[in-house]
Amino acid sequence: MWNVSGIVLRPSAIEQGAPALAEARSLVDRFQSIVRRKAEADLDPWLKDAGSSLIASFARGIAKDLAAVRAAVTEPWSNGQTEGHVNRLKLIKRQMYGRAKLDLLEARLLGAP
Repeated sequence: MWNVSGIVLRPSAIEQGAPALAEARSLVDRFQSIVRRKAEADLDPWLKDAGSSLIASFARGIAKDLAAVRAAVTEPWSNGQTEGHVNRLKLIKRQMYGRAKLDLLEARLLGAP
């Protein structure tokens, strides 16, 4: 339930008023399920269904780089650990912006001597 300007909206009311939005939500849920279950066989039917929906531009982007998406769905590897380190480094860099030079940044990243 959502409360917008004093009006209580239920998901079913929104879905009844905007069936295309409900379809888009369903397609997003299906895509998430494909990725989580690593169900490559479900990818082509999903692309066909999503091609004429509100998320058609997302589906076109997926289709453009289909080989990479298939690899992401089927391969057991993940770059999550790398992305976590990059995120941490960027956070530290943003926190220190304009405050210090490379020596202090190096000490913060590698530990004080």
